[in-house]
Amino acid sequence: MDESQKQVPKISSLRWKILRQTLISSKSQLNSDEKSQEIINLISRKGKKGFGLIPCKLQQKDINFDVGFNNVCVSYTLPTSAAHNILLFQRRDTCASISDFEVCNRYDIDNTGLVCPWPSEEILSYYCLSHVDMFRCKNVIELGAGYGLAGLVIGTVSDASEVVISDGNPQVVDYIQQSIAGNSGAFGDTTVESKLLHWNQEELGTLSHKFDIIVASDCTFFKECHKGLVQTIKSSLKDASSSEAILLSPKRGDSLDKFLEEVQKSGMHFSVSEKYDDRVWNRHQELMKGDQSWPNYEPDHCYPLLIKISR
Repeated sequence: MDESQKQVPKISSLRWKILRQTLISSKSQLNSDEKSQEIINLISRKGKKGFGLIPCKLQQKDINFDVGFNNVCVSYTLPTSAAHNILLFQRRDTCASISDFEVCNRYDIDNTGLVCPWPSEEILSYYCLSHVDMFRCKNVIELGAGYGLAGLVIGTVSDASEVVISDGNPQVVDYIQQSIAGNSGAFGDTTVESKLLHWNQEELGTLSHKFDIIVASDCTFFKECHKGLVQTIKSSLKDASSSEAILLSPKRGDSLDKFLEEVQKSGMHFSVSEKYDDRVWNRHQELMKGDQSWPNYEPDHCYPLLIKISR
């Protein structure tokens, strides 16, 4: 075994170290192992600045809510002529707890929505901003929304009739509801609400065949969820030929391909686009050339393709 192999831990052990540090949240311990932390930063798929499409910053004052120690409020300035601001309430980094995993086991869900707003959500939000007219007077639902930035964007700028921001994790839905309350004055005549929604439900009740447009980002990673997601999309879309689902998802090995196979089996139709926005594509090219703002950028896991699904 050469010297470099002795010095660099296996990637699997480093991923467990990320989880351990998140649970322990010990500042002194993190500072005592800076070299391992640098390696962890290189294998984590979380870019510090993402694609940098929507400016944001921590909002530390002038908030009418007590966010608490474990939470933060992030202010997003939308790149529109009106420069709307959106407040997004979310979990503070390194504030996970064992109870999070207990909730996942109880509801048979994953915990990814609590980790951070993922890059695909940022791109979905930007895409919605760039195609705002398509949502006017429409009923819209965001599936697997995480903290729900895209749904909040649609509710703020599009004059949609209704926007439902949904997730299967009740903790995440609590954050979504707090963000809706924090931005209530920005929605105008658009009704915006949160919804706890599991994709494995047989019946969607009042949500069945209700929506003109479905949006979702990075929801195709877990293969065991594909059938439920496809069924939820098919059951939620209106019967009208103009209704469609807009998804932004990285390939992640063969996961996206397997999901599209399920879409085809369901009788729905789909299209896939790699280059769907010039600014997003140019930023992707910069990151491919080694932009150090995202040193571990890898398109299979980080660059989302645009999928459109219709009946």
